[in-house]
Amino acid sequence: MSSRRSRQSSSGASRITDDQIVQLISKLQQLLPGTRIQRSNKASASKVLQETCNYVRSLHREVDDLSDRLSELLSTIDADSPEASIIRSLIM
Repeated sequence: MSSRRSRQSSSGASRITDDQIVQLISKLQQLLPGTRIQRSNKASASKVLQETCNYVRSLHREVDDLSDRLSELLSTIDADSPEASIIRSLIM
């Protein structure tokens, strides 16, 4: 990894320091649910990144599920009903 960083700095790209990486991983770890308790236990960067990917995937699944449920709900109500109007106002 250090060879990759040295190549980047020699090509003119801005260099990120190891301290900055550690800080970013720490901030990312704090954002993940369930890992706030483990803040004192330093997880490896690869573990934090893997947990982040898993969490983002679960959020995508949740959004897809909610979108399907909303579509199903909208298909069962009258488009001119007050309920439909409320739903449209919430998603706009």
